[in-house]
This record gives sequence, C-alpha cells and structure tokens, in this order.
Amino acid sequence: MRFNRMLLSTTLVVVALVIQVSVLARLHLPGAVPDLVLLTVLGLALVYGHVGGALVGFGAGLLSDLAPPADHAAGRYALVLCVIGYLAGLMKPESGQVRSATGPMAVVVGAAIGSTLLYAGVGALVGDTAARHVGLGSLLFTATLYDLLLAPFAVPAIMALARRAENDPLAESGSGGKASDVSSGWLSAGTGLRIGSQRGGGLRMKAAKAKVARAGRIKGVKRL
Repeated sequence: MRFNRMLLSTTLVVVALVIQVSVLARLHLPGAVPDLVLLTVLGLALVYGHVGGALVGFGAGLLSDLAPPADHAAGRYALVLCVIGYLAGLMKPESGQVRSATGPMAVVVGAAIGSTLLYAGVGALVGDTAARHVGLGSLLFTATLYDLLLAPFAVPAIMALARRAENDPLAESGSGGKASDVSSGWLSAGTGLRIGSQRGGGLRMKAAKAKVARAGRIKGVKRL
C-alpha cells in the first residue's frame, strides 16, 4: 500500500475505533453495538479493492482486539475483518464510481451478517460461547439494523476521502496509463501544449500545400 493510503486508513480506523469505544459502546443499545470500524473497512475496501481491503481489515481488527475493554483473544477480530475486507473489495465498482446506493447497502448487510457469524464461529472454536447466551438471532438482527442506520452517514464520506486521496496529483499513480492521463490533463489544462500541437499540425499542412504549389509552378516553367 502507498503511503497516502496507509496514512488515511490508519487515521480513519483510529478515529472510528475511538468513537465506537467511547461513544457507541456507551449507548447501551439492545443487542449488538454499531460497528463503525466495520463500516470504515467497507468504505476503504470499496475504493482500494480486495488486497487493500484485506490489509486494512486486518489492521483495523488487530487494533480492535487490543483496544480496551476487549475481552477476547487477540487476532480474532483481525481475522474476521481481514476476510470481510477482502470480500468487500471484490465488490469494488469497475469504473470506481458507485452509481446507486443499492450495491454498498447490500455490502453493508452482507458484512454485518457475515462478520457476526464469523466472529461467533471463531469464538465457538476457541470455547467462547457468549454469542450463544446472548442469542445469535438477536445479534444478527440488531447488528444489521444498526449498521444500516449508520452506513449512509459513514460509508459515503469514507469513500469520498479515499477517492480524493487517490486522485491527488502529487501522489504516486497506480499504473503507467493513469499517470500519463493525469500528467497530460494537468499539462494541457495549464500550458496549452495541446493547442500548440494543433498549431504545429496546421503549419505542417500549410508547408505541404506550399510545396505542392511550388512543384506545380516548376512544372509549368519547364513546359514553357
């Protein structure tokens, strides 16, 4: 990952984790806790793709595992968010632009359900039966509901910030074609090089016409 991606992702994940631990977790809502860290990973994965989504998910999950008041084994949520980030990154739009909210909202629903089931499944493997006592059905419903209510405020803003960082003209471009497009756009916008090339083409056309006319005059002289 490039430096600007790492810096932005780290900042957004830390801010989301602080808000989740200090604000959302203290609301004492029934069932699950609104997962702002999950929504942050989803927003970044929809811009960065599956590889970036997996890396961001692993880092965000590891921070969540270590942040107090974590009461589970370290690495458990890192595994969950790594898988979710990878799968969400596969849903990245080919054009890079989301044309409707249906796709991202479907990703949020799938991620809320998938992360809850995966977290409970990993917990069952290590002997944690807390989800069974709380009620898995209640956790699935409340997690999906809370994340859907929070997603319209979080995911679009996160995606916009990520796209803005990706379109930074000073940042290293991801491919040679994109770099040439950005460079040519900036040059033609400010220096008029494209206009100059058009003028050069016009001068070449005039020179060619002059040569043809000169050749015609020479032939006419020879005939005389």
